[in-house]
Amino acid sequence: MSKKGIFIGIVLIIFILFTGYFLFVGESVNVYMDGENVTSQIIVSPFAGVDTNEVNKEICDYTFQTMNNTTGDAKNLKQGILRICLNHGLDNVKVNLDSSVGKNEIPILFHVHGTSMYPTLNDGDTVIVKKTKNIQVNNIVVANSTEYGNIIKRVSDIKGDQVYLTSDNKDVKGEYRNGVFYETKGVTAWVNINDIYGVVQDK
Repeated sequence: MSKKGIFIGIVLIIFILFTGYFLFVGESVNVYMDGENVTSQIIVSPFAGVDTNEVNKEICDYTFQTMNNTTGDAKNLKQGILRICLNHGLDNVKVNLDSSVGKNEIPILFHVHGTSMYPTLNDGDTVIVKKTKNIQVNNIVVANSTEYGNIIKRVSDIKGDQVYLTSDNKDVKGEYRNGVFYETKGVTAWVNINDIYGVVQDK
């Protein structure tokens, strides 16, 4: 067999192996989140004719939106990523989610403002929150309160889909302003479970 024939044979074998890999292993998207950053790596056949940079950018943007939405979870995130892939002609993609709080979990970072959770948390602390609706009494959670905005509090009671949040700091402070005495204490609030981002994991 000539050198040219051998070369063509080798190229053909490589092509068959390469094509077989994507045929049997499939195409995939690997997304990693640490609560602040997102990375996306899409693995597709080079013959798919897909702009992987554009797909990865769309996946990262969508992941950030899901992280910052109280109702976003891993299932919704995977479905959204699959829709993005489908829009680019990829209809057989496996989505793998990994994060600093585990596989198929979504973390977010939250910065503590104020002293209402002292001494457990201090003003300026940064905590990692695992997005979940599976909460229990005594968990520390981050929630979006209609009255106060984003707050970090301890779960003190759960009644159906309503969750009672309280501050760890029980100090009550008073001061006079223009001859009127004002008393201030840590915020307490009832919120719907759908308004809870998740449970604090670490700081």
